[in-house]
Amino acid sequence: MKVLVIGGGGREHALVWALRRSGRVTEVVCAPGNGGVASLARCEALDVADVTALTDLVERESPGLVVIGPEVPLAAGAVDALQERGVRVFGPTRAAAQLETSKGFAKEFMRRWEIPTAAYAVCHSAEIVRGALEKFGGRVVVKADGLAAGKGVVLCESHGEAIAAAEEMFSGSLLGAAVESLVLEEMLDGPEISFFAVCDGTRAIALAAAQDHKRIGEGDTGPNTGGMGAYSTDDLISAETSAWMRGVAQKVVDGMRAEGTPFAGILFTGFMMTASGPKVLEFNTRFGDPETEAIMLRLETDLVDIIEAAVDGRVGDIAVRLKPGASACVIAASHGYPGKYVGGKLILGLDHVNADVEVFHAGTALQDREIVTAGGRVLAITAVGGDLRDALAKAYGALELISFEGMQYRRDIGWRALE
Repeated sequence: MKVLVIGGGGREHALVWALRRSGRVTEVVCAPGNGGVASLARCEALDVADVTALTDLVERESPGLVVIGPEVPLAAGAVDALQERGVRVFGPTRAAAQLETSKGFAKEFMRRWEIPTAAYAVCHSAEIVRGALEKFGGRVVVKADGLAAGKGVVLCESHGEAIAAAEEMFSGSLLGAAVESLVLEEMLDGPEISFFAVCDGTRAIALAAAQDHKRIGEGDTGPNTGGMGAYSTDDLISAETSAWMRGVAQKVVDGMRAEGTPFAGILFTGFMMTASGPKVLEFNTRFGDPETEAIMLRLETDLVDIIEAAVDGRVGDIAVRLKPGASACVIAASHGYPGKYVGGKLILGLDHVNADVEVFHAGTALQDREIVTAGGRVLAITAVGGDLRDALAKAYGALELISFEGMQYRRDIGWRALE
């Protein structure tokens, strides 16, 4: 079977890596791919937001399966367009993807279906924000309602900071484009857990749990990023908590089906483990990044079998198996990220990394046969081990062999678990 993967980041590199391990896959094509993906798959140029170009590519390639990695083509209706053409595609429709593409939709959905989440208010202007803030304590979260590449969440310690963040979102100065609405949310405290479920429109089954590190600085300080590292372990959550989280995913699937927008694909639920119990922070409607890099290294079940079960409406037939122990992923990012950065920096040392470490490329390109930086998050150094310390030692050991001008990374991935 030929499989076409849409996307060009570390998540897609990890998916291509996992698909290539399947005995059922004869070829993997990735569009647009990146400098690292090119060593595993044929890469084809593509603007992932251009649905017409995507459908043209699918018609030319005639893949047996299409796997959509990022959220942008989901929001643009790529799955709808491919399904209309009878293409077997993994991912939710544009209507179902609103769980991610609209924070307001997601919060209202959770209210309707009694899913535990933080108190909130949907605001359409800075003036409405000022009035709504009276219902919140001093610390609040301001979230852009639409997609923002992981950067549309601002944690505010005061109402003044919240008003400033809201004004910057409405003006466009914060995210590069003005938002039409945003969500104010009470700030919850506790560790975060990313829980992934495979859904077929009727049922949801657990895939894996991981913990992401969203802030740029060690000790979880500084602005949010798309993720600076992640890990997955056997004991990250208990069997009881996993079952409860799967129940939340099933409630989401039941609710979306009842409302006429069946959800099929990966449902990524971000939970905050508060003193009063887990609460949902957000939904993503695709594989997370960098959690996917960590999870793919532990996944023993054939990824093609999992994806096809979701596409065919039979996820109940799949038993997901994970490699015992732990996996860890550390992101090497460009200087200036998550703000402005300069690409084109030569990456050295990639050929020195041991075979038991996978270096997934998040933002790289081939330039004169050399690998150079081409993004804010550049590399995802990922390893498995008998426990978290072992996996982290391998990943950080590999990082010591790699360099590029301005490279930055967090040295405390997994710190909560290690404490």
